[in-house]
Amino acid sequence: MYQIDLNCDLGESFGVYKIGMDEEMLDLATSVNIACGFHAGDPTVMRKTVQLALKKGVHIGAHPGLDDLKGFGRRNIPISAVEAYDLVMYQIGALYGIIKGEGGVMQHVKPHGALYNMAAKNKELAEAIATAVYKIDENLILFGLSGSELIKAGEKLGLKTAQEVFADRTYQKDGTLTPRTDAHALIDKSEQAIHQVIRMVKEGKVHSIQGVDVPIKADTVCIHGDGPYAVHFAKEIRQALKDSKVVVQGIRSNRVKGD
Repeated sequence: MYQIDLNCDLGESFGVYKIGMDEEMLDLATSVNIACGFHAGDPTVMRKTVQLALKKGVHIGAHPGLDDLKGFGRRNIPISAVEAYDLVMYQIGALYGIIKGEGGVMQHVKPHGALYNMAAKNKELAEAIATAVYKIDENLILFGLSGSELIKAGEKLGLKTAQEVFADRTYQKDGTLTPRTDAHALIDKSEQAIHQVIRMVKEGKVHSIQGVDVPIKADTVCIHGDGPYAVHFAKEIRQALKDSKVVVQGIRSNRVKGD
């Protein structure tokens, strides 16, 4: 039997600015990654998003990013391993406290944007992030790009890991995501995205923009919630998975290291 978790980045509004369709996406995702105030979000948005997720019964994770509100955490900013450790620990700690205060439990951590992509390749950054996660709570699941340095760092420490794949992003032949600066980085056709997701889940392969198949492992699929057609897109993907006999369920039910 094939099974997969669907995760979505939420809680990215801040102040008077509303970003994304959080409540609608919570009906479709099985795990959510809540922004922790650095690249997006603020304390009030964090608390309200946690409350919504608990109400919907969706697993909650922290989504720490670079201190880059203006660039939405998507600009590569050179940081040291120590800086990565500190900013990740700070952000996880903030959301961890809010979740506990609302009567919930944090399930996982997934770095955001540039920090995520930097840690996919940079062993030192990956190990710093994994260590911060481990020291806060060794029972947390670390989400990372499939086959990345972040996954390797988490496994080295004994953390549970979830290898993540993307519905709306193209891949390079080395298994990394195509940079957003590239014109071919995003997939905007639902048929193409669905085909890619089904193949990653059932065949363990993804077709790179260089034209070669890349081996990949899928424990969780990211469905972004901030696009104009995000909800419709997510509904189509979820229905396609069901039609393909793939069970959509929370990550703790998947075959993740340590379970």
